[in-house]
Amino acid sequence: MRRIGVVTVARSDFGIYRPILRAIQQDPALDLLLFVTGMHLNLEHGLTVREIEAEDFPIAERIEVPMDGDSPLAVARAMGNGTAGMAQALARHPPDILLVLGDRFEMHAAALATLPFNIPLAHIHGGELTLGAMDDALRHSLTKLSHLHFAAAEAYAQRLRQMGEEPWRVTVSGAPGLDNLTTLAPLDPDEITRRFGIFLDPAPLLVTLHPETRSGIAAQELAETTLSAIAEAGYPSVFTQPNADPGSQAITAEIGRFIASHDNAWMIENMGTASYFALMRAAAVMVGNSSSGIIEAASFALPVVNIGTRQDGRLRAANVIDVPVEPTAIANAIRRAAAPQFRAPLSGLQNPYGDGRATGRIIDRLRSITLGEQLITKRFHDFPAAS
Repeated sequence: MRRIGVVTVARSDFGIYRPILRAIQQDPALDLLLFVTGMHLNLEHGLTVREIEAEDFPIAERIEVPMDGDSPLAVARAMGNGTAGMAQALARHPPDILLVLGDRFEMHAAALATLPFNIPLAHIHGGELTLGAMDDALRHSLTKLSHLHFAAAEAYAQRLRQMGEEPWRVTVSGAPGLDNLTTLAPLDPDEITRRFGIFLDPAPLLVTLHPETRSGIAAQELAETTLSAIAEAGYPSVFTQPNADPGSQAITAEIGRFIASHDNAWMIENMGTASYFALMRAAAVMVGNSSSGIIEAASFALPVVNIGTRQDGRLRAANVIDVPVEPTAIANAIRRAAAPQFRAPLSGLQNPYGDGRATGRIIDRLRSITLGEQLITKRFHDFPAAS
């Protein structure tokens, strides 16, 4: 059996991986080695490893990555600790191929550890841009470390080839997170109220806000400005917890103060993919700067107010309204997005991130690719010189 290692570092990538993990488990030619690290093992971020355990995915290794805060120094130390911990895990459980996803610093730390072991890396969601986040550099670094690429769109596949990746290594799979739309049973709104004690009538804002790690805007200023606009717009609001980026604690603290003074606002540390999708179906507008507003929200025809520069460079559907970090602009965009005349034309919107069948393309490639020197030895693919 071919051993497919998968690295998961947070609730966000685990939700995207879910259909792939199931497919690996069900394939008699493949054996799953699941490496769990990062925010999954952090009590402050909901100890989301329990969600993995509840779904009966066997965990090969748990790699603790202690973080003493969210400062740049703390993040840099965590990257080093993550690489060291992953190296020890790989020595105990070496996979034939290691699958990684996205652009998180914890994911990059794990991927870097494979280099001395000559373990082939397969990377999902390469070739994209997020100019307002340090993740942009990490994603491109993961591309150069990786041997197989699963791009969410042809435009991203072209960028991978432009970065010198040999065309045979690149597959346009689509975004695997969209596969959950056909594999997860939709939750009833009453179930959301029962589980989390939040109310969906009137329809709330779904707010997912992360620090901008490449702009001059401090996390606290970003949070204060966004929350001021939400208060002005006057909608009930459901908040998710930010990623463990530099500045995330300031955002969490500001949200906590906002919730304490608003009886129609709630924070959910970890709601799981099915509940998150249920909120996308029920929400009036999604607000913030999350990749889920760019990638998944289009499949729900959900209007999105995308704040600041964190997602600059990504493909967008017509449901996204981009606004600067300015309270009046954000509040006006929320009102515009919530208006029937904006939402009505979104019915039947085509998602630029694929057709919900990415898993089959990824599994076929992982199963059939020939292992060995040709896969490991990367050659830079030059474009023809301009005449």
